Amino acid sequence: MIRVWCAGRSACDQLVDPATWTLPPDAIWIDLVAPTVEEETAVEKALGLSVPTREEMAELEASSRVYRENGATYATADIIIHGDEEIPGVEPVTFVVTDGPLVTIRYTDPRPFRLMIEKLEREPGRCATGPDLFLNLMETIIDRLSDILSGTVLRVETIAGHVFSGGKTVGFGKLITKLGRAQMTNARIEQSLAGLARIFAFVGIDERMDSEEARAHLRSLARDADSLSAHNQSVAASINFQLSAALGLINIEQSSIIKIFSVAAVAFLPPTLIASIYGMNFDHMPELSQPWGYPLAVVAMVVSAILPLAWFRKQGWL
Repeated sequence: MIRVWCAGRSACDQLVDPATWTLPPDAIWIDLVAPTVEEETAVEKALGLSVPTREEMAELEASSRVYRENGATYATADIIIHGDEEIPGVEPVTFVVTDGPLVTIRYTDPRPFRLMIEKLEREPGRCATGPDLFLNLMETIIDRLSDILSGTVLRVETIAGHVFSGGKTVGFGKLITKLGRAQMTNARIEQSLAGLARIFAFVGIDERMDSEEARAHLRSLARDADSLSAHNQSVAASINFQLSAALGLINIEQSSIIKIFSVAAVAFLPPTLIASIYGMNFDHMPELSQPWGYPLAVVAMVVSAILPLAWFRKQGWL
């Protein structure tokens, strides 16, 4: 699908017939959403540039992510989708900055794009050129990443309250699962921020960003990305600490259980020895025929069990 926004207009042309479509002279944004081959061909013919395929967008090499071709600047970033879910996804989106409209190629519907469309519908004159729209769209993406990171921070703090609540380790398996999901979200935020930082550095030398306002806007975006990246790294450190703490508490709980069994085994070992001795079938065991034989054996077993327990308590092992 081809969506086209023109300067000063609140509406956009959608479901354009690629066979008859022509580029409006005041277009500032061409948004290709899961484009067909015919739609890609129509845009390439109208602008005189190539549209990368989905496979080319998914390549991870830096040279495939940011480059210049035929006077246009190509930049591909990993944008987070389904950011409100516990495990969001990431999808590549390509931005093509030209002398005319901004071209975006995407196969998903990230929220920043919906938010940007809402802004354009409310304020048709918000963006006058393609580069201006690019900067505003990047600002919306950064704001959305900030919101997702804030949600991750809240989830991590909630988990920390459970980990360090002082209760038993029952349910720690679920907490570790939640920490793992938070770590995956954290890693995807970092992946997106790293790509955006690379784009800001590359676009910063673009001649279309020569105006002082554009350069100031770009520097502000780069600072925001660096700040979010630093915050995201501190959240990652917190997640790793909590994961280590949860595993440590589980080990302590397991050690306590093993200690109880060990103490019980040591305490019952002497009585077991006495019972084993008097369970032997020898003919000459004179105390067995005495009336005090049984009480003596019972007392000996009780005393032999109490003495190790008293010794453990004295040593501080209980």
